[in-house]
Amino acid sequence: MTQYINKSGRFLLPGKLEPYLLIYAQKLSEQGYTNLSVRGYIDSVSHFGTWLTMNKVPIENIDVKIVEQFAKHRCRCPGGRRKILLSKKYVNRVRKFIDFLCKHGVVYEMLNKSLLVPNANFQEFLQQRGLSSITVKHYSDSINVILPLLGQEPKNYDAKVIKQTILKLSKQYSLARLKSLTTALRSYLRFLAVKKQCLPDLDRAVPTVANWSLSSIPKYIVAEEIEQVINSCDIQTPKGLRDRAIILLLSRIGLRAGDIVDMKLDHIDWHNGSVRLVGKMNREDCLPLSQDVGDAILDYIENARPPEKIAEVFLCLNAPHRPFSSSVAVSSLVASAIKRSGIPTPASCGAHLLRHSAATQMLRAGATLETVSSILRHRSLDMTAYYAKVDIPMLKTIVQPWPARVTP
Repeated sequence: MTQYINKSGRFLLPGKLEPYLLIYAQKLSEQGYTNLSVRGYIDSVSHFGTWLTMNKVPIENIDVKIVEQFAKHRCRCPGGRRKILLSKKYVNRVRKFIDFLCKHGVVYEMLNKSLLVPNANFQEFLQQRGLSSITVKHYSDSINVILPLLGQEPKNYDAKVIKQTILKLSKQYSLARLKSLTTALRSYLRFLAVKKQCLPDLDRAVPTVANWSLSSIPKYIVAEEIEQVINSCDIQTPKGLRDRAIILLLSRIGLRAGDIVDMKLDHIDWHNGSVRLVGKMNREDCLPLSQDVGDAILDYIENARPPEKIAEVFLCLNAPHRPFSSSVAVSSLVASAIKRSGIPTPASCGAHLLRHSAATQMLRAGATLETVSSILRHRSLDMTAYYAKVDIPMLKTIVQPWPARVTP
């Protein structure tokens, strides 16, 4: 403890948190955190410990409201940050430490997670129906958003409660997000009905969100702009090598962000130059890797990927080294690369923009709808025809001629 606290430049006392902080600091070091990072955690948690002592808050009373009060307090703590509001990063360190305390039974679950997070049986229910791990997590996260409004007691659910909940959500979220939430809710209600925890057929009470499928024009960037995005990655750095490999996979063969997250080392067939993908409904496909994509992945694995015994190909580069937790991380790095490249920033600049761009480029290069549909792993050719909207020559091949006027 001394080697960290003395170097922080402050003399904050963690109080009764100290024995747990000693163990936590050791675990952070074992996970690969640098001494500088560990000092940051020690500093934040020690400040929290000082604040708890000043306010006479017992450890066992720590909960989300206590952390919120700490985050908002105007600091007068001895050795603290005088009258300066604490940063989000500073407070998040405290939250992570409290998660550690929860796992060791020192305090109750932060944010009452035991009530909010759908249990393992629900996740197993989703997996048995062929949903990918990314979709399972997405549904779980969506239910976390819904439950505070819907209530924690399934036996109290009825059509009126459900419709009132959706009405409240409609005032907070976009149509696209609302559609996603209602889809997750229907699945959750079906799960509860199977377990006889709620009335049957309540999933039919969830209102349908208006959505005109494929009515919009696909957003994309042209080939020259794609190359600018790829070249914006600094291949002299581990992050640049990783991001370049990911962007090439997205823009050359139109992978989804979820494909990047789920890709395993043993999915890559180096001998045949292909990659095996497990997509929606656990459907497996094998796609060819072009030379530049394969070279970029190999360069990342050999020169940038942390030497961890982890199955996933793409890992977070900062300790603790771990797979991406969701597709959001992939979309974020794409957005950063687009911003770096200097191209006009599209309204949507996540991972799907590159998938749209890959489809558009393939069609413009003369690929048939069937070929593009196969590469993108669409279940319907109508989905692929969506991309033909930006290709006038292609549109001419799929639009039916207007019937000639028949004269009497």
